[in-house]
Amino acid sequence: MRKATIFIVALAAVTLAVAGMTPAPAVAETKFLTIGTGGITGVYYPTGGAIARIVNKKKAEYGMRLTVESTGGSVFNINAIMTGDLDFGVVQSDRQFQAFNGTKPSEWAGKPQKNLRALFSVHPESITLLAAVDAGINSIQDLKGKRVNIGNPGSGQRQNSIDALTAVGIDYEKDIQAESLKAAEAPGMLQDGRLDAFFYTVGHPSGAFKEATSGTREVKFIEIKLPDSFYKKFSYYAPSVIPVASNYPGAANKSDVASFGVKATFVTSSKVKEKYVYGLVKEVFDNFDDFKKLHPAYAVLTKQNMLEGLSAPMHPGAVKYFKEAGLMK
Repeated sequence: MRKATIFIVALAAVTLAVAGMTPAPAVAETKFLTIGTGGITGVYYPTGGAIARIVNKKKAEYGMRLTVESTGGSVFNINAIMTGDLDFGVVQSDRQFQAFNGTKPSEWAGKPQKNLRALFSVHPESITLLAAVDAGINSIQDLKGKRVNIGNPGSGQRQNSIDALTAVGIDYEKDIQAESLKAAEAPGMLQDGRLDAFFYTVGHPSGAFKEATSGTREVKFIEIKLPDSFYKKFSYYAPSVIPVASNYPGAANKSDVASFGVKATFVTSSKVKEKYVYGLVKEVFDNFDDFKKLHPAYAVLTKQNMLEGLSAPMHPGAVKYFKEAGLMK
């Protein structure tokens, strides 16, 4: 059978040669790679979409095509990347730190995810608390006894909410009626009177907060001020400001609101090939000005600050590009 197959192939080649034809070159295989993002009302989903659109313009050159998946958020993305179900993902900087180091409090306590690799940071994200005016909530301490959404399991925002509550002496399991809704569900629930307040860690402006501040029930953003000891304990957090006045005219607030935040970061696994990571990073940074225009949350980005907030080792494909571009030594 093997000899017969060889004979047939050889005969076909001779026939093509006699006819003055050459065999068509083999078409390079396209590798499909998936980016895990978050809820469709947040900034993670459009971030993944923006990166995919830029990179896919060169899909033939890099031999890859990126697709985007809406997911439960940071925790889900990291776990799926580690199992190979996702190739890339957008995750909060605090979750990147906790996963790689296996620190408490996190789902990875004592189980460091050593194959996690960083590519770059994207936009800053504020832990944002919105409450109904009629619920009588004027500070985070006033959440006691209230119905509060702290975020769905598998999202980075859930632990942010718990950290904020714990810092002011509130036990989320005992002192509030904690809900575990996805971010996209919370605005409607607040407007319907089924929630008094909700947390959401997101870049601004956010579709979720535009929706929540556009309903008939009056709402307002609640300031979150935490002691210096909090930032010493959690070095991946930093004070932030929510740009309310310029983005949410429907809110009761007429000025910006203080809070704290993290960064959105783009990660992958050490098992993803260097050529794919290099191509993705190169296209994002070579098209930096176009990328910044794709979402208002990117307005503060610089190429330099996109290399900040990374606690996992950088993937060799990213390092290769950054050295070529003079962004790393």
